[in-house]
Amino acid sequence: MTEQPKDRSTAVLDVRGMQWASQQSRITAVLGRRPGVLQVDANPVAQTATVVFDPRATSLAQLRDWVRDCGFHCAGQSVPHHVCDPMEEPDPPPTAHAHPTAHAHPTEQAHDEAVAVADGHTGHEAQAGAAAVRTPQEAMGHGGHAGASMQDMVRDMRNRFLVAAVLSIPILLWSPIGRDVLGFAVPAPFGLRDDVFTLLLSLPVIFYSAWIFFDGAYRALRARTLDMMVLVAVAVGTGWLYSLAITVTGGGEVFYEAATVLTAFVLLGHWFEMRARGGANDAIRTLLELAPPMAVVVRDGEPIEIPTAEVVVGDLLLIRPGGKIPVDGTVEDGNSEIDESMVTGESLPVTKSPGSAVIGASINTTGTLRVRATKVGSDTVLAQIVALVQEAQNSKAPGQRLADRAAFWLVFVALIGGTGTFLVWLLAGESVQMALLFAITVVVITCPDALGLATPTAIMVGTGLGAKRGVLFKNATALETSARIDTVVMDKTGTLTKGEPEVTDVVTDGIGEDELLALVAAVERESEHPLAGAIVRYAANRGVPRLSLDGFRNVPGHGATADVAGRRVAVGNRKLMATDNVDLSSVIDRRDELASTGRTAVLVAVDGRGIGVIALADAARETSADAVSALHELGVEVVMLSGDNEATAQRIAGQLGIDTVIAEVLPGDKATKIAELQRSGKKVAMVGDGVNDAPALAQADLGIAIGAGTDVAIETADLVLMRSDPLDVPIALRIGRGTLRKMRQNLGWAVGYNVIALPIGAGVFEPSLGLVLRPEIAALSMSGSSLIVAVNALMLKRLRLPQPPQPDAAAVKPSGEPSPVGVQ
Repeated sequence: MTEQPKDRSTAVLDVRGMQWASQQSRITAVLGRRPGVLQVDANPVAQTATVVFDPRATSLAQLRDWVRDCGFHCAGQSVPHHVCDPMEEPDPPPTAHAHPTAHAHPTEQAHDEAVAVADGHTGHEAQAGAAAVRTPQEAMGHGGHAGASMQDMVRDMRNRFLVAAVLSIPILLWSPIGRDVLGFAVPAPFGLRDDVFTLLLSLPVIFYSAWIFFDGAYRALRARTLDMMVLVAVAVGTGWLYSLAITVTGGGEVFYEAATVLTAFVLLGHWFEMRARGGANDAIRTLLELAPPMAVVVRDGEPIEIPTAEVVVGDLLLIRPGGKIPVDGTVEDGNSEIDESMVTGESLPVTKSPGSAVIGASINTTGTLRVRATKVGSDTVLAQIVALVQEAQNSKAPGQRLADRAAFWLVFVALIGGTGTFLVWLLAGESVQMALLFAITVVVITCPDALGLATPTAIMVGTGLGAKRGVLFKNATALETSARIDTVVMDKTGTLTKGEPEVTDVVTDGIGEDELLALVAAVERESEHPLAGAIVRYAANRGVPRLSLDGFRNVPGHGATADVAGRRVAVGNRKLMATDNVDLSSVIDRRDELASTGRTAVLVAVDGRGIGVIALADAARETSADAVSALHELGVEVVMLSGDNEATAQRIAGQLGIDTVIAEVLPGDKATKIAELQRSGKKVAMVGDGVNDAPALAQADLGIAIGAGTDVAIETADLVLMRSDPLDVPIALRIGRGTLRKMRQNLGWAVGYNVIALPIGAGVFEPSLGLVLRPEIAALSMSGSSLIVAVNALMLKRLRLPQPPQPDAAAVKPSGEPSPVGVQ
């Protein structure tokens, strides 16, 4: 991505096996204590972790090993770097259960990797369209590990639940609840006591279904942290071990049903929750499916098909009509139109000819091209987008960091609260069995998983929603900041306007418009001035006749003259007309009127008499007015910064409905103007091109780079708009507001749930209201809380966003493929 200091490097690691949100604390705790690790942000939804580290003190191989020490699988980097870490060691050979990716057919392998990433972990080349030349270490180090995908974990959770659920039914029937409450009167088989029979039935539940809790708790404690696994393991283990002790000492009141039904309900809730949060990764899934698994390269003059992973810089690629471009490159031969909407968001196909740059994963629509590969692997635009989205999804909003700390302490509170509850009820005269049930209920119902999921899921959906429209948030802080913006400052040239002149008015006196344009265009075709080019394009679009000329003469700073169709034609400013003694009486008033509105007015004379004026101006983008209107709907003030004179700036502002104009601003003063707005109490977003506006972007609360095109790695921006469309500014703010709203809702629910659940679980209301929760119901309640948080975040996908203008029917790409980044 962006260039970093030599003592800092960032890697997004593939981390598989985080079944619960609170397990992220294990990775954060373990890696955070290791030498050279500067920052760790784990994401249980994406099954990845962003690690900032000092490459002089540690290596990717060590990071990978430390993740494994936490009890998770790590296959290396989620998006591989094109330069292999010299210290990186290969993964051990895959186990018997590993996918044999090393020997798989290349096409099948790339497909499997793309699916694996979509399920919550990433392979290697499927991500970026191609990896660069890889050493054997690199090839083995990415995607060949036998870790479980999100799909695998969901399936495993389901299987464990089914075993627990099936066995819990007879355990419940032969328990005191079944006998006393349900009236079940069938004796236990084989002449066994009820408690012995239910003990035997509980063994598969404890040692298969619930074993993930005990294993996870052990690993968490070994990492010197507390997570949800500890709570569930304590609750299930305490209830079962107490019952076991009663059984082996002669029998008595046991509650194996509490331990097994508790296990079943926890697994059920998390089975549904994991299925729900799996949908939060749609953006990455769609991005990864863009890259073609195979590429056609020309070797020794013959086209051969190879895996995209084997394409190297310098290869000559053959791109047939309808085919995808595998990697970034430069056209060497051929002409065609390329559909780049899935990457840059540009809705219309872009004409390409020799020398033109092309982007990997874009679609060749018409002609055949030969393209020289210039960027592969993590250097490609698609890889940069994937990495940017992943880093944003893994980053922590300020509120989430607080929630993560609260989740850790909530586990501690739950354990202390459970112990306290047990002691208080014993002192109050309750039986050991009843006091233990209350204690287990407190431990279970206070699980902080919903708190851990509250914002990561919302951030995942929000950043993914943005990526589908080419709105790339660099981190969660940018997402949160965008929700608080009340003033948007836009640079005029290139942001609100196209940055090139266009004809706006044609004034004539005694001559038709088309005749005037034909005469002027004949002269201007010989000129290299930008205004001349704009007039020639306008005349061509009008379809005026093409006339020949003689005696062309360019007058620098004044204009040009020539003989066209037997007439002396002069095109230029007042000085040119004064030199030729031209009579301007019939057109001078209109010329001054147009100039006063900020337009550039070009005078036209034929045979010594002024016959017309052509006015030109930097035209507004087609969507600029809609963008300003959409910002006003959000209650946002729009300010335009411009280095042009007041008249020119006011003309554009009037067309677009802009609130405030700050004209005649030098490039170096833009940051000062932003600071002045901030001092007045405004939360300011600055929209610029990311290069000339870098100081202003850095000064603003939110720097938005527009006009990025393929340059994703813009240092000073917090937000990158791939489509170069000002309409994406209100889209970004709307996504930010929607995401922040979901984050607040989820955090409010998670905190409120625990505040209410803990006293109910402890039996505080039992003496007065008779309100008692058994551990099984507490488990269902706790799991339901996490499910609600995940589903609520997914509802963000229904956020209504302004739609981009649709291209003409003739320009619609023939492939019919989706456009995940850019136009939907």
